[in-house]
Amino acid sequence: MRNSEIAISVQNVTKFYGKLKALDDVNFEVRRGDFFAFLGPNGAGKTTTINVITGLSNYRAGQVEVFGHNTIIEYPQSRRLLGLCAQEFNFDPFVTLHQLLVYQAGYFGIRPGAAAKRADELLERFQLTEKRNVKHRALSGGMKKRLLICRALIHDPEILILDEPTAGCDLELKFLIWDYLTQLNKEGKTIFLTTHYMEEAERLCRTIGIINHGRIVRIGNKQEVLKDKSLEAVFLEVTGTHEGGNIK
Repeated sequence: MRNSEIAISVQNVTKFYGKLKALDDVNFEVRRGDFFAFLGPNGAGKTTTINVITGLSNYRAGQVEVFGHNTIIEYPQSRRLLGLCAQEFNFDPFVTLHQLLVYQAGYFGIRPGAAAKRADELLERFQLTEKRNVKHRALSGGMKKRLLICRALIHDPEILILDEPTAGCDLELKFLIWDYLTQLNKEGKTIFLTTHYMEEAERLCRTIGIINHGRIVRIGNKQEVLKDKSLEAVFLEVTGTHEGGNIK
């Protein structure tokens, strides 16, 4: 019987890139409605973990489930429950913002009329309505960040996964995205966030997971994890990675 309270379950997952062990027996769960921060220095395995959860990357051993659906055996069901906001601006350059969102909705079987209505709602919510009929190249970097979130939400997924959504953002845009994500979580979305910003994790999240060298170092309540003196070396490595400007 499926456990409807466990949004994401990663069980004993090991992943190699050639001879490099990118994930080493990774185990953790994210509960329904949680705001989960996933921290670690560059190369720790954060993006690889996201790729495994969303089905963008295979793995050597283990099992991944999304609300009880195996991400390999039941890929269509699990993928429909996930909305991915990646780091790259990988938009179709030949369509308008509104068309882009409608086409994205079509991948999930949403009919054009319903997709168009949903696209209008998201563009209004993320303050992009006046740009609905332009192409993404006409947008500022901040607008493109918001468009990534709109695209991830177009099929109204249960889980929103964001890979460093505020990396490179100015303060105004960062606070705007934080407000959007906080409201989405209050509305019931389970949010899985990778970040280099300790302030971001402290402000937004209830649960923090830390990964380093492909292994889970600690997962728990935010206050308990941040007070753990044994993790200071990892925290310093995360901060040093960010301050060095090498964000990946």
